[in-house]
Amino acid sequence: MSTPTTPPPGDRPGPDGSNRAPWAAAMAAPSIGTSNTVQPTGSLRPAGTGTAAPRPRPGAGRRFARGGWKHLAAIAACVFALFPLVYAFSASLSASGSLLGSNRLFSDVTGANYTNLLNDPQNPYLTWFANSMFVSVTTAVGTVLMGAAAAYAFSRFRFRSRKGGLMTLLIIQMFPQLLAFVAIFLLLFAISEVYPFLGLNSRLGLVAVYLGGALGANTFLMYGFFNTIPKDLDEAAEIDGASHAQIYWTMILPLVTPILVVVGMLSFIASFSDFLLAQIVLQDPEKYTLAVGLYQFVSVQFGENWGVFTAGAILAAIPVVALFLFLQRYIVSGLTGGAVKG
Repeated sequence: MSTPTTPPPGDRPGPDGSNRAPWAAAMAAPSIGTSNTVQPTGSLRPAGTGTAAPRPRPGAGRRFARGGWKHLAAIAACVFALFPLVYAFSASLSASGSLLGSNRLFSDVTGANYTNLLNDPQNPYLTWFANSMFVSVTTAVGTVLMGAAAAYAFSRFRFRSRKGGLMTLLIIQMFPQLLAFVAIFLLLFAISEVYPFLGLNSRLGLVAVYLGGALGANTFLMYGFFNTIPKDLDEAAEIDGASHAQIYWTMILPLVTPILVVVGMLSFIASFSDFLLAQIVLQDPEKYTLAVGLYQFVSVQFGENWGVFTAGAILAAIPVVALFLFLQRYIVSGLTGGAVKG
């Protein structure tokens, strides 16, 4: 008995009964005038067509409606934000010493205001600058340490009156600090009789006032950020034998770096530019901060020197701007993303 043989693919009968399938015939016999070379996919074009016609460019009105107005809004916002700075810088370079003479920007340029500012023995600007830096840096570091410790305790530990303490902090920060000026003065006056370094006319006393006023709001702000850190990290570290101090310093604080930077920067800027509390606490011109010291240039009747004042304000803005530019990469970063997988 013979075994039936299967015809090769090229000899299989097609649907119409022919000996070869249409696809085999097409492969075996290319059409006249064509080449067997296979063209790359990217070079295939429809037969009889040339280069595609360029699309018509949308009109100016359509481009403006799509997104051009955003550029105009951004330019207007930049002009609105930069004009006061440019005006103050122009006044600091003006020899008239008055803001009325600075309506024409950079009409006369001189560095006399900066020379008078830095070389005036009765108004030691550099001493005021050093005092402001000491008070602001100490306040920022103390605010971050105290606020982070309180927020960690409220976030991780469970104790009696925990919710009541959080609510108390929330209620306290609703009252303006203006209401406590008299109480602060009397309190520091009483403390100065026992501890002069913490009383009136003391930079440490001013730092203590700033720390007490900033603890409530910053603790509540950090508390919400600490809650985003999974507790699985704490439990895993405790299983490995880590203490609460080790967990706090080596694990939790690096993960909450963005909020620490934000709180520290806001505390630095607030204490660096504060005038009312510093005016109440500090009484010696040698211990003035920048805000209180610069006020002396424009507080004397018929003796306002706005040129020197604006020169001091321009120099005082440099550390704040530099700090913001240096720390902004931490503000926009999210270090807690992907801390726990699965």
